[in-house]
Amino acid sequence: MTRRVLLLGSTGSIGEQALDVLARARGSEDPLELVGLSAGTSYLPIVRQASAFDVRVVHLADAEASAHAQGALGRAGLDGDVHVASSIAELIERTEPDLVLNAVVGFAGLEATMAALERGIDVALANKESLVAAGELCMSTAERTGARIIPVDSEHSALQQCWAESHPDEIDTLVLTASGGPFRGRTRAELADVTVEQALAHPTWSMGGKISIDSASLMNKGLELIEAMVLFGMNEDRVETVVQPDSIVHALVRHTDGSLLAHLGWPDMRVPIAWALHYPVRPALPDMRRLDLTQMPALSFTEPDLETFRCLALAREAARAGGGATCVLNAANEVAVAAFLMGEIGFLDIADTVERALDAAGDTPEPDSVDAAREIDARARELARPS
Repeated sequence: MTRRVLLLGSTGSIGEQALDVLARARGSEDPLELVGLSAGTSYLPIVRQASAFDVRVVHLADAEASAHAQGALGRAGLDGDVHVASSIAELIERTEPDLVLNAVVGFAGLEATMAALERGIDVALANKESLVAAGELCMSTAERTGARIIPVDSEHSALQQCWAESHPDEIDTLVLTASGGPFRGRTRAELADVTVEQALAHPTWSMGGKISIDSASLMNKGLELIEAMVLFGMNEDRVETVVQPDSIVHALVRHTDGSLLAHLGWPDMRVPIAWALHYPVRPALPDMRRLDLTQMPALSFTEPDLETFRCLALAREAARAGGGATCVLNAANEVAVAAFLMGEIGFLDIADTVERALDAAGDTPEPDSVDAAREIDARARELARPS
């Protein structure tokens, strides 16, 4: 039976790799049909994608980009065949997907996650910020409607697969691995003058700008820690983080008998994307690079340096605080990363900005609606904005 897939964030790094996976699925025994596309402002790429995959409904979050898309569709002779939806809700209603792959970056992805979950539609989630900002809301909605949240992040996909045959009582801790980013091994003093270009140069993964900076600061691992807590119902002290520089070990599950189950493979996001799109079937990917155990680098693990990379420590503090603290953390980090990319603040100022916002926000209640999450997010952004 063909699975109807709606792809949100189609012009980003995850979106483009998802399109590659979808193209590979054509003619397979477990076929996927791409029924809709959504992006922020990149209207020309989305027009090309719609043409290549015969998609009939698209959405642009930016109003001006939406108008440009309509004109571009006309010039391409597709204006009578492709409808530009005015909202994510309309996009979902018109496409009637079985699965929504949410690859939107940042807090902006929460509304789309909730729109799908409220309708009982499964979500392949690459937008970790949905669970960081409003995890309890997302999980309770999924439970109420019967929708499934299938992780796309390589670490959480690995955890899901390593956990699969175990009873929760058999699990001791979850272990998330980090590459350490481009600045692994440097001291805090050595990070004072790093450039945006240096921070974007991730050693093992090819990713978009925001997540690349998060990986350099280790905030990405902090966000993933919170995501793991939400997805798997674990307290903060039961999610370990270790540095594995080659990104070959994606995650491990530590059991109560002392054994560890690990997920290994060369870093390639198409593997967890394919797992999520075909879930619970494991698709064949014959042309992916195979991990030769006799040729791979020797595996090494170290503890992250929480004094130098304070963002991970701040994420743990927010996770322990509970309530809306993680929503504040995420919002402040988005503001700080944007300011760093614009050259307004230094790399080390990212952690300082997040810490200042968390301290100023104080005790914040857990958001019980998208509107409540928006209010927390907006206040935190004001607190984090450079003076």
